[in-house]
Amino acid sequence: MARINDNYLKLKAGYLFPEIGRRVSRFAAANPEAEIIRLGIGDVTRPLAPKVIEAFRAGIDELAQAKSFHGYGPEQGYSWLSEVLIDKAYRPLGVELKTSEIFISDGSKCDTANILDIFDLNNKAAICDPVYPVYNDTNVMVGRGGKADSQGYYQGITYLPCTAENNFTPALPADRVDLIYLCYPNNPTGTVATREQLQTWVDYAIANEAIILFDAAYEA
Repeated sequence: MARINDNYLKLKAGYLFPEIGRRVSRFAAANPEAEIIRLGIGDVTRPLAPKVIEAFRAGIDELAQAKSFHGYGPEQGYSWLSEVLIDKAYRPLGVELKTSEIFISDGSKCDTANILDIFDLNNKAAICDPVYPVYNDTNVMVGRGGKADSQGYYQGITYLPCTAENNFTPALPADRVDLIYLCYPNNPTGTVATREQLQTWVDYAIANEAIILFDAAYEA
């Protein structure tokens, strides 16, 4: 008999942002005169830059001609794109990479879940609290988290408090962990880690043979 992945049943609620949307809609309907300041999902507010539009148009024109049309690209992305990323994003920071070390995917949110496929379920994850919900939910969905308590914390996942008392900067975990989620500048607190603070995490990861999953989505 086909069985479902019952880890999904452990999730305490639906995905955060649709729930925010439902609550905002109910509030707006009950309070039509209210001016709502939305601090939920980070949607864009400005149009695409002209250079981006030009590039999209050029790509569409290329696919509109038989002589320049092409189908699927390389499975790990075009090497020229990897080379541009190395040259523009990493080399200025003093980081040298090979194109084989870069994987062009369909987006970081998917990768946040997909990357867990390569790690053993016995690896223990450490997640900042509060946190972008995808880190937490995906670990529960693959079976790395147990049941949630009344506050929504899942057994088997190490939570690192980020509060006003510690300047929203998490301390190293008291117990050994294998997967460490860090996001700087941080979502949702906005905290920016110093080089020295990040070095502390790197030193911990090296000493404990742990992996840091670093989310730089809000990098300036």
